[in-house]
Amino acid sequence: MNSDRINEDSIEFKLGKILCNNKLTISTAESCTGGMVAAKLISYPGISASFLEGAITYSNEAKMKRLGVRKETLDAYGAVSEETAREMAEGVAKASSSNTSIATTGIAGPGGGTDEKPVGLVYIAVHVNNKTIIEKCNFSGNREEIRISATNHALKMLKDELENQNYK
Repeated sequence: MNSDRINEDSIEFKLGKILCNNKLTISTAESCTGGMVAAKLISYPGISASFLEGAITYSNEAKMKRLGVRKETLDAYGAVSEETAREMAEGVAKASSSNTSIATTGIAGPGGGTDEKPVGLVYIAVHVNNKTIIEKCNFSGNREEIRISATNHALKMLKDELENQNYK
């Protein structure tokens, strides 16, 4: 089997096809996944017609400066929150003028967790045509496994929302 061949059953292939076939644009804002969402999307041949940009905004300062996340949001809810995920997804879509976006923010571990916000807690936001959906996820495993789980879940969330909006 040719190692350069993409798996047509993969989530990134299916999502890339939907984005490109429907002339949709996408941008990403990632914290805990550190660029993995963008990397998966970019594996689809021809994605340059749809993928506009990806931002890895690990620090609160980057979230505010690059994505327009409000300091008040970060102070009130923290970086790992539904509210911050929403502002990240909406902010990167606005900054890049894309009609879809994905944002991830969470605690991949092994440290950094608390009783209130344990390791594995990830908020994922997908933004499609001015509609934002956020899911609170609790993944298990080591740091890499949590990041992979969050990446795959984010891609599936966007694919499902696009299909719900009748994009095929």
